[in-house]
This record gives sequence, structure tokens and C-alpha cells, in this order.
Amino acid sequence: MTTPPTLENGTVARRPLPPRRKPNHERRSREYLTASEVAELMKTARDRNRYAHRDATMILLAYRHGLRVSELCTLQWDQFDLNQGLFYVRRLKKGLPSTHPLQGDELRALRQLRREAPYSPFLFLSERDAPVSAAAFRKMLSRVGEASTLAFPVHPHMLRHGCGFKLGNDGQDTRAIQVYLGHKRIDNTTKYTELSAARFKDFWRE
Repeated sequence: MTTPPTLENGTVARRPLPPRRKPNHERRSREYLTASEVAELMKTARDRNRYAHRDATMILLAYRHGLRVSELCTLQWDQFDLNQGLFYVRRLKKGLPSTHPLQGDELRALRQLRREAPYSPFLFLSERDAPVSAAAFRKMLSRVGEASTLAFPVHPHMLRHGCGFKLGNDGQDTRAIQVYLGHKRIDNTTKYTELSAARFKDFWRE
């Protein structure tokens, strides 16, 4: 380890501090993604590299099911019933587990993924056939965001928030959204319904 330089008066010079990271509200106007923005990220991911399908599928599942990055990267095939179109969601942070239906685009993406790696218990694999790490997904999503048409930086939790806001704007029941996202406390869910534009749909209507 390098010893810090000493000044003439005998005091140790302080190393310059790294620049402070800007608060999120200064970097972007909101902390969630819309459906069209997620579609743009998936399109950009598909155009990028040989892991295009894997990366686009990771973005899709994280958004559609409100997955935390650690939940996403540890997904295993025994959580999926592709014949019945079901996904058994295991939540971290003592979250509530639940069973989600899978849509047609998800089933097609998952079946292709399964054909590409039929022997691994994990869905999303790195070039070393190990599960994609949370850090690797964060870096990938950041690079995809930079290469996309989005004018702000993105991070994985914006996909989970995007899921909550989409369901809230669709007018879904708050309790149902709570269970869907695995929140133990409904306080964590109400922020999605409180900010929903659907609450104001009859305002200014003549």
C-alpha cells in the first residue's frame, strides 16, 4: 500500500476524495421505466452481441415480474412450468412467494433459452456456464441503456419499480400488487397506486 505524502509541518496529506455521485433525482426525473422504454431496452439488447436473447429475456422477466436483480440472476428452471405457463416466484428480503402466469412472449423466449442450454439448472448463464452475476447484469443494463435512445441512465431496480407503476396505472388492486411484488408490508406498495394517473382520469372531464 502506498504511504500518503507528508507535508513540511509533519502532517500527513489527505488523499483527494473521489467526486460525489449525483443523487438519483439529479440524474433522472423518475425511478421507474415505462413499457415503451423497456421495449426499447430489449430491442437494443437484441442488437448488441451473441448473448442478445439472454439479455433481452432477463430485462423482460425482471420487468414483467418485478424481480430484484438477485432474484433474477438466481432463477432456476424448477421455478417454471412451461406447459402450464406458470412461474413460481421466490422472493428475497423475506418477501412473500407467489405464482405468476407467463405470457406468450415470455414462454417463447424461455423455450428458446432452454434449447440453448438444456443441461443447466440455471436460466441465465455466463460464458463460463455459471449463473450471470448481479454485477454483470447491472453493467450490461447500464451499457444497453447508454446505447439506447433513452436520455437518462438506467439501473435494474427501475425495472421492478416499472412493474409496480404499470400495475398501479392499470388500476389493479393494491393488495394484489402487494402479493405480486412480494411486499410484506402494504406501505411499500401504496406508492405505486398513489402516483397512478388512473386516479385522476375523471378530472377536467366535461
